[in-house]
Parts: sequence; C-alpha cells; structure tokens
Amino acid sequence: MSPMTITVGAVTTDQLATLAVVGIVVNAVVGIIIAALIYAVLRRLRSAGGTAPVQVQAAPAPVSAVPAVAEPIPNRQAMIAAISAVIAEELGTDISAIRILSVKKV
Repeated sequence: MSPMTITVGAVTTDQLATLAVVGIVVNAVVGIIIAALIYAVLRRLRSAGGTAPVQVQAAPAPVSAVPAVAEPIPNRQAMIAAISAVIAEELGTDISAIRILSVKKV
C-alpha cells in the first residue's frame, strides 16, 4: 500500500508535516534562548544587588489633616444649596427632600 498524498493549494501533506516539525523545533530553540537570556539577566541583577549599600530616607513629618484654626466657609448657604441640588439630581429626588445637617471644610 502506498501512502496517500493530499495537495492543499501548492503544498502537499508531506510538506505540511515537515513545516510543522520545523516550526516546533524553531519554537523550542527560541524558548531556550529566551530562558537563557532571562537567567543571565537575573544572575547579573542578583550579583549586583548585594554590592550597593541601601540608603533609607527618613519619613517626612506627618501632616495634620485638620487645620489648627477652622476658618469660616465663604458663601456657606450658596454652597449648601449647590451640594443639595447635585445630590438631588444624582438621586433623582426633589431638592426639598435633601437635608444637609453639617458641613466641614477639609
């Protein structure tokens, strides 16, 4: 019995099998090369990492979030009205249903 040869376009099944094997070999070789390069880079980084001294910087002084003296909010009523309008619009309710109890300047 002779093996059957099928032609797809201008390429036979034998040529497709050969191309598949070549593709697998090339893929393996490229993978090995990439692995070797990564290994070399990591080895160099590890050896260079131990020679330089590590300098630790002091943490900056903490900043207080609340000012020592609270300043009055200018146009407080207009700001509260604007906040109420935005909240009412987002919630889809009437502005008279919004009640803001306190406002703090941050």
